[in-house]
This record gives sequence, C-alpha cells and structure tokens, in this order.
Amino acid sequence: MKMEIVRGKIKKAKKVVVYGPEGIGKSTFASRFPDPVFIDTEGSTNDMDVARLPRPTSWTMLLEEIDYVKSTQGVCQTLVIDTIDWAEMLCIEHICDKHHKNGIESFGYGNGYVYVKEEFGKFLNKLSDVIEAGVHVVLTAHAQLRKFEQPDEMGAYDRWELKLGKKTSSQTSPLVKEWADMLLFCNYKTYAVAVDDAGKKHKAQGGKRVMYTSHHPCWDAKNRYGLPEECAFDYSVIAGIIENGSATPQQKEQPVSPPVMTPPVHPVEAGPARTEPEQMEMKFDDADVEISREDTLPPEISMSSTIPGVPKALSDLMTTNGVTEWDIQAVCARRGYYPEDTPIANYDPDFVSGVLVAAWPQVYAMIEEYRKEFDVPFKEDK
Repeated sequence: MKMEIVRGKIKKAKKVVVYGPEGIGKSTFASRFPDPVFIDTEGSTNDMDVARLPRPTSWTMLLEEIDYVKSTQGVCQTLVIDTIDWAEMLCIEHICDKHHKNGIESFGYGNGYVYVKEEFGKFLNKLSDVIEAGVHVVLTAHAQLRKFEQPDEMGAYDRWELKLGKKTSSQTSPLVKEWADMLLFCNYKTYAVAVDDAGKKHKAQGGKRVMYTSHHPCWDAKNRYGLPEECAFDYSVIAGIIENGSATPQQKEQPVSPPVMTPPVHPVEAGPARTEPEQMEMKFDDADVEISREDTLPPEISMSSTIPGVPKALSDLMTTNGVTEWDIQAVCARRGYYPEDTPIANYDPDFVSGVLVAAWPQVYAMIEEYRKEFDVPFKEDK
C-alpha cells in the first residue's frame, strides 16, 4: 500500500485554553480573537459588546450549539466557550440525569468520573471538528490552588491548576491540557517587600497582570510557538500566531497545506450578510408565544424564548429546534408515557430532565418521524 508523506507546517485554526483567577480579564482577552462568537455558560459577558449564542441550560443544548457553528459556514472565525468549568457542571448534571443518580459520587467506585471523562472526550472531539472547519476555539477556565507533592521529594507546595474535576479521580483536566495547542495561565504578579529593618514583616506590592506560557512547578502552561515564558496579559502577544495561521478548512484530497491567503483588511466585514429582523409566531395549546429573530446573528443563533409551563432546559431545546408543546405531547402519548392532553407542566421533573432533555436527539428524531408520517400542517394567523 502506497502512503503519501507530507512535510512542513500545516496551517490550521488554533486550540487555545486560557485560565486564571476570577475577574482578571479572560473573557475580554478572548473577545479580541478574530470575529468571535461566545457560548456563555455562566453569564459573564452580559456587560460586554460581543456576539453570543443563547446561554445553554443543558449539556445537550451546548453540544447542539457547537454542531451549529461547525456546520454553518461563515458564522464566525472564533468560537469561545466561557467557561469550561461551568460547562463541566452541565456535563455532570447530564450524566446524573441520564443514569438517575443524585450526584456524581452516587455511582460508586469512581464510575461517575469515568462517564464524565468519556462524555467530555466527545465534547473535545466536537471542538476538534470545529477546528477542522477552519474556526479557532478558545476555552476559558477559572484557576484553583491545590496542594501538590512530588513523588520523589519531601514536602508539599501550592500550585495553580484548571478548576476542573475537584476530585483526584477526575480526568477532565488532563484531557483539556492534552487537547490544547496553547495553555495560557494568567495571574497577578505580586512581590513580597520587607517593611522593617529585620526583614520579618512583609507586604505585597505589584499586581500587574501577566501571562505564563511554559510549564512551571507552580502552574500548568504550554505553547508550541516559542513564546516567552512570561509576557503581558494582552492579545497582541499571540495575535501574530492566531491571525497568520490559516483559518480555512483542510482539504482532504490535498494533504499538502494550502497556499497562504492574504488576510482581509477588515476581518469584521468578512462575516455573513445581516438580514432584517424577522417576526415569527408559533401557536401553542395554552398561549401564543411570539419569537423574534434579531439581526445580530443568523436566525438560528439569536432566537430565544421561554415557553410558559415548560422547564427552561427543555424550553430552550424546543425553541432552538422549532418544536411545539403539541409535538412533545404527541410523541409522549405515542410512546405511552402520558395521555396526549397532559400539559408538560404536569410531567414528572425527573422524566423531563432524564428522558426529554438527556435524550433530546432521539426525542427530536421521533418528532421529525411523527411529522413526516402524519404530515402535520402548521396553522398561520391571518
């Protein structure tokens, strides 16, 4: 069998992880990447002028938003997930609901952490698909101090780590560090200055924000581009690496890297053309819910609504996929879960979170099959 060998650098979109203490400016740093769209899991960008997808209220919704970015060409040049430690909480909640457990420790023998590792690995694989589509991916995370002891040394010391998997049996943090091209640790640089002649009393000075790019006994960091070990916490430090790298999809037929394209003068204008706001009304059994589609992003991104009487996690998935309350009632009745006239508000909360939300792809597939089978018409108001 003949194999083709490719030599030299291959230009691709970059995988960047930025972590540090709260409030240091991770979200602002990420907002300076080319044409970013945020998936804000914790609501930290509310006061920032950035493009964002609806805040995910479930793990399934988060994965759907990633799939949308991957499959929709030109929606953005950078996908920012802010933050992944809050995304991990959605993952843990999803695993517990799926297996009907009260908490991750309820599995016993560390099996819960194995499930989380597997699910988080699928999450990172989806982000790698986004990279292959030519979109940079930036993950922000909080940092935590943890006691660390070298196996060949006496004594322990504090070191900064990603705030992922608080238990030692959790393996999500190593997965993220292995996945990234750049792992950047940002912190406030302080100095202890003696305030007496004997040197017994000290006070902290400094507070300058700095970024570390290489491994240190007191923190995790890495890069593959020869960055200085310590530099100012500013996007301009890595701008050349991000913007000079080609953000075009890889061509499978030609493994050799494509020719370098001259970047546009105004990257912001390279996005898709904006459309005028469109109003759409959907009829429900109990009430009419009006959904407006803003012109800041494509309609599938900006659409957000809350369906009365429906838990928010399920309501967000229904709104994003254009599913009505009647669709849910019809499918549940067909499967024998509830009578067709039972309002979703009367469904068992464990059934909603553990079946409808946790297994949403299968539920939506049944809705699509039901619509095709019965060719359900949509009513329009005149």
